Amino acid sequence: PPGPPVYVDLAYLPGSWSARTVDEEFFRRVRSLCYVVSGDDHLKEGVLRALLDALLAGKHQWGTDIQVTLIPTFDSLVMHEWYQETHDRQQELGITVLGSNSTVAMQDETFPACKVEF
Repeated sequence: PPGPPVYVDLAYLPGSWSARTVDEEFFRRVRSLCYVVSGDDHLKEGVLRALLDALLAGKHQWGTDIQVTLIPTFDSLVMHEWYQETHDRQQELGITVLGSNSTVAMQDETFPACKVEF
């Protein structure tokens, strides 16, 4: 239902089939300092470009200078292409895509990670 936007510090964007529900209206209404794009699966890859374009369109409607950080948790050709093709637009809108080559080692496993502080 219509209503005022909701402001949060961190929002996880849904993965799998639920990723299809994230559109321009979602980003107009859920205004976050950081959006985490998780879910490295073939279903997410199929809707990733539409989700990222929706972020640009929704953020354009905010009308404020709030800086937004996008945090992908997986490597993706679609993400790389979108980043390159829309980099100027991202800068205009105050969107930063956080990339990380950091690795965390815990017990017997290692995995990519990044640290987000508020």
